[in-house]
Amino acid sequence: MIMKPIRFSQRLDLLPPYLFNELDRMKVEAVRQGVEVIDFGIGDPDRPTPGFIVEELCRQAALGQNHRYPSYKGMASFRQAVAEYYSRRGVTGVDPDTEVLTLIGSKEGIAHLPLALIDPSDVVLVPDPGYPVYLSSTLFAGGTPYFLPLEEQNDFLPDLEAIPEQVRRKAKLLFLNYPNNPTTACANRDFFEQVCAFAEENRVIVCHDASYLDITFNGYKAPSLLECERARQVGLEIISLSKNYNMTGWRVAAAVGNRDVIAALLKIKMNIDSGVFDPIQKAGVAAMVRGGRPDPDTMAAYAERRIMLLDCLDQLGWSYYRTDATFYIWVRTPAGQTSLDFTKQVLQQYGLLVTPGVGFGKKAEGYIRFSLTLPTDRVAEAVKRLLGR
Repeated sequence: MIMKPIRFSQRLDLLPPYLFNELDRMKVEAVRQGVEVIDFGIGDPDRPTPGFIVEELCRQAALGQNHRYPSYKGMASFRQAVAEYYSRRGVTGVDPDTEVLTLIGSKEGIAHLPLALIDPSDVVLVPDPGYPVYLSSTLFAGGTPYFLPLEEQNDFLPDLEAIPEQVRRKAKLLFLNYPNNPTTACANRDFFEQVCAFAEENRVIVCHDASYLDITFNGYKAPSLLECERARQVGLEIISLSKNYNMTGWRVAAAVGNRDVIAALLKIKMNIDSGVFDPIQKAGVAAMVRGGRPDPDTMAAYAERRIMLLDCLDQLGWSYYRTDATFYIWVRTPAGQTSLDFTKQVLQQYGLLVTPGVGFGKKAEGYIRFSLTLPTDRVAEAVKRLLGR
């Protein structure tokens, strides 16, 4: 008997094409043609996790009592370390028991939050450009996305006052991300105060993705949403150990904020996952307590690569948006060229793979993104190619 074609869920049809599959195809084809590709595409730290964190994982993994199911909400010691992290930032009084929830990476928390908040008639305010999971999680929860354009003339901050009244009435969740991926834009305290006022007035829950909060340069310190007094009443912030400590594969993060939202997200997680492996959380405690800030050697490497590449772009006359945060560089495409066309040109002409902006939304058209998460000698080689040396 020949099996009939499988009927997949209609929600899969709602998802836009995943551009990064096309980038992988382009890279494979270039390599097949003999090109030594230097990949500036993915934002995955190239340096290893600091040794003291790995050692703590190994020590904890050898203990049999750590092999059982972990707590759904996360270990008390990890949640306490998160609260202490915020205290060092001047955010006091975070209750690790009710206002902190351990996540299997920030992506998991972002993906599950709409399931706890959104019904089919609800609107989610999604930044454009933005991390693709803001949109996909909205669609999976049956919500309706309303895209907030992030324009360079407004420093890639959304104009909350421009949101129509009929949209505000239905809006239930607002996603934000500063320092921003992919634009590298930063938000100040005044903007976050406006966000809190908007959320209070319109009864909207704010989810601030702060994955790049500590990846900053030249003495700049990015503010946390939670530094605003009202923030823990209107929403939550998600922090991740992935970028700070080169722990992308470890999958550990935390949601911090409104206790009712935390409880709702926990209820979703209790029915979907079984928490983060205890030794990983204990290694995370070591990172946050002993390390306390991003790995200094990694940050020094990013700073060196950043200077090298920005100097090269200046010599080429390529235009870019400059801030002192994230390990990305957001470069404008030449007039009349789409981001995908320029990506293909850069790959064909120089053997460099970058990310076309259109992969992050319609408003990201006209830009490409370089990531600094590749070895410094490869950045140096890329600079040589770009400058024709």
